[in-house]
Amino acid sequence: MTIQVRPVTTDDWFACTRLEVSEEQKKTFPAPVVYWLAESRFVTDFQPMAIYNDSDLVGFAVYSDQVHDAGDYWLPALMIDSKYQGRGYGKDALLALVQWMQKALDCKRILIGHRPENLVANALYESSGFQRISEELIDGEIVQALECN
Repeated sequence: MTIQVRPVTTDDWFACTRLEVSEEQKKTFPAPVVYWLAESRFVTDFQPMAIYNDSDLVGFAVYSDQVHDAGDYWLPALMIDSKYQGRGYGKDALLALVQWMQKALDCKRILIGHRPENLVANALYESSGFQRISEELIDGEIVQALECN
């Protein structure tokens, strides 16, 4: 398994719109990929990324390349298509995104949020080194941070 993250291009943007989470997950990840692609055309600091396992498109993510507060950068979206879940792609994709962001940005921390009921996301982020930074919810989400080295 070789997970790679790549900027979405004219060659794969439409295939990205076909990616979906499971019906159950749509309660905690309600915005479809097409929404994130559209938003990234207007919120210019949002950078959409395609997630590949070798040549198979397996997921999608968005990171912000604009610094927020004192060296913090956001990772507002990460999803693995329902057909590819349960294979470790989420963790490998998250680690690949962190490496991409650390290389591309001079970040001090990477922030990621999830809804409180999304226990799978919580476990994934914690197992990848993210730690909850506040007991208060921000826009209805738990926010976790990873210190960049």
